[in-house]
Amino acid sequence: MNKYKFLTQIKEQYDQGNNVIGFLKKLDNSTTNSLEDILISYDFQAGSYVKSYRSNVALKEAYCQHIVKVLLGLGPFNSILEAGVGEATTLGRVVPQYPHPIDHVLGFDLSWSRIHYARGFVREQGIQNATLFTGDLFQMPLADNSVDIVYTSHSVEPNGGRETEALTELYRVANKYVVLLEPSYELAGEEARNRMLHHGYVTNLLASAQALGYKIVEHRLFEVSINPLNTTALLVIEKNGSTAKAAEPFLACPHTKARLKTFDDSLFAEESLLAYPTIQSIPCLLPQNALLATHFANTYQDLANN
Repeated sequence: MNKYKFLTQIKEQYDQGNNVIGFLKKLDNSTTNSLEDILISYDFQAGSYVKSYRSNVALKEAYCQHIVKVLLGLGPFNSILEAGVGEATTLGRVVPQYPHPIDHVLGFDLSWSRIHYARGFVREQGIQNATLFTGDLFQMPLADNSVDIVYTSHSVEPNGGRETEALTELYRVANKYVVLLEPSYELAGEEARNRMLHHGYVTNLLASAQALGYKIVEHRLFEVSINPLNTTALLVIEKNGSTAKAAEPFLACPHTKARLKTFDDSLFAEESLLAYPTIQSIPCLLPQNALLATHFANTYQDLANN
């Protein structure tokens, strides 16, 4: 179902304070959250996370300080990615508090509007080297083993039933560690468990990581939760550890993982012959953004000369 044709009704639901994903699921009688549902819901919410940060700075700062402590325990790293970065209210505060320079700071989100606000937030925090773009958690526009630390902060959360897919993709991109700050069904109380089931949240991250044979370094309740009814748990997975050679990430075609070359208004992968648009300087790298452009590198004059 093409839910974009219902955007006027969806906006009415959002303006009335109703649950957008709940409304979207009713449109096709779905019991799970589709990526389209999540994208539409989060795009309408864009801006609310920056407002939330500003209304409760102390709690968010404490959350980020504890993330920094976790990162410090993982040894040196050259690059970091927040998958599902939202408006960068976590990444934008973790990076300035980390005591060592990080050469490559990356973040992506399904929602263009959230990345639009994220760019403003990271600049406000004095971060000049952040690479922010749209992307799909299940088809990340990054190469294998390309980012030292890949972490999430309640972004895997709405993808109940797709735990194994999410973990596999996060692990693929990570060079050293995957750090998950997500709700834990195993460690939650009864009320929180019922809420997770009602909203279609992940409930099986730990068991999925174990079934995949990943090396689990740590799994526990996190020191700080932004929402008491949505308790955060920490799950640290080691891939190659601190002894791995530092990664040098680059943007890649989400379909083929070929390196993307940047142009004024687009990116192009010569190996895959697919182009992706750049809107207000934001690379749009969702798989559905791809345009087949087999003659991208050719000009009309080339044709005339032949």
